Amino acid sequence: MTVEVERKFVCNAEIMGKLQDIEAECIGQRQFQDQYFDSPDFILTLKDFWLRCREGLWELKCPAVSGPTPDNETQTLCTRYREITNFPLIQSEVSRIISEHTAEGSESNSSQREQTDKVAENEDTEISSLDDTKWLTDLNLICFAEFKTERCSYMLEREGAVRVDLDQADFGYCVGEIEVLVPEGGDMNAALQRITSTAAELGLSCEKRVEGKMHVYLQKYRPDHYAKLLNAHIL
Repeated sequence: MTVEVERKFVCNAEIMGKLQDIEAECIGQRQFQDQYFDSPDFILTLKDFWLRCREGLWELKCPAVSGPTPDNETQTLCTRYREITNFPLIQSEVSRIISEHTAEGSESNSSQREQTDKVAENEDTEISSLDDTKWLTDLNLICFAEFKTERCSYMLEREGAVRVDLDQADFGYCVGEIEVLVPEGGDMNAALQRITSTAAELGLSCEKRVEGKMHVYLQKYRPDHYAKLLNAHIL
């Protein structure tokens, strides 16, 4: 399992030239579609868990709790998430989160609790295929966001790999991302330093965190969901 350390930045007309100046290697361009899932009352995202299906591949982003706490400036500019890509482990973790939530609720939620317990019991004996979405129905998970992205990616070696992605979403938002992947329990400070160094080479200002694609999507298309996440200090 890895931790994704990421800093977003505003794309401008000069960024391509700056990437060439620092000898970043273009590793390809592609288009992909993302679908994000949650319960109707936002159980997952209100705990900062993000369940995504990208072109048939599932991923669960979870809050990173290991490693040192970054200083105020780094905490403002960067995000840190554990990434789970093993499908049975994703099912197990999502079932656990929803089951714990419903257990905290009233007895009127007993029906949904039975559904989550049933899914959890079956996981030891039956592993769903990647295209099996029955578990989504069992856990009452629905798609709350869906969009396509055009991405151009670059790689740099800065005492370790640093990836830079330039994304154009189909709802009109463009954003860049500087990303370093760290093994869980690895050297988080080194990753943060590589991101900071790369940002300086690209001439990025250190003011405030730049909004990601999901942030902007929710503002435009899911304002109620967005407001709840703001109130919970998730966004």
